[in-house]
Amino acid sequence: MKIVVAARASNLSRVQVDELVEALPNVLFEKKFLQSRGDRDLSLCLKAHDKTDLFTDELDALLLSGGCDVTLHSAKDLPEKIPEGLEIVAITEGIDSSDVLVMQYGATLEGLPSGARVATSSKHREEAVSTLRKDFVFRPIRGTIEHRLDQLYQGDFDALVMAEAAIIRLKLLHLNRITLPGETAPLQGKLAILAREGDQKMRALFKPLDWRMCDETNTLSGARPLELSGKS
Repeated sequence: MKIVVAARASNLSRVQVDELVEALPNVLFEKKFLQSRGDRDLSLCLKAHDKTDLFTDELDALLLSGGCDVTLHSAKDLPEKIPEGLEIVAITEGIDSSDVLVMQYGATLEGLPSGARVATSSKHREEAVSTLRKDFVFRPIRGTIEHRLDQLYQGDFDALVMAEAAIIRLKLLHLNRITLPGETAPLQGKLAILAREGDQKMRALFKPLDWRMCDETNTLSGARPLELSGKS
């Protein structure tokens, strides 16, 4: 049986799909990638679109129309309400859920100038950074991970907040970074798999990957462990 999985077209999303494929080695997958509204329109403010379908609506439409069997998302990007006709068939165990402050090579938190510009589009992340230093100035940022890092190294910002899970998945462990204190976005580092509501085949197929089905030791039954390492 061939399963058509659709996801966003970013490098990070493609790596996440590969992670899913590797976790179910006996399943034949066909991959589809598309740009979401949030990917195309970088002028949209993420603070004003938190927990909406900004990054999921095109994929939802494709799934509902039968253009794919499942869609794969960063679980933290899911809207508060899943569209009618769809359901989450699995949320993966995930990897490191922490946020990190990325700086240029050789820079330190203490060495950043007064009023240093920190790039993030998350109010929660701003609050976490402010517990380290009160003088930082926050600037919104959009675009792919690669684009954001380019802006950092070009000097557009002095530091950048990122998810450690993205750094791990993109094999960017060489980045100069420190872990931010406090809680992070719910389900950060986990992946969500959506299918059409009532699709028993998809429910059964992805059940071994469902973190919600974990036993008391938080170990998944029947799923291949994801071979991803943490911070070096």
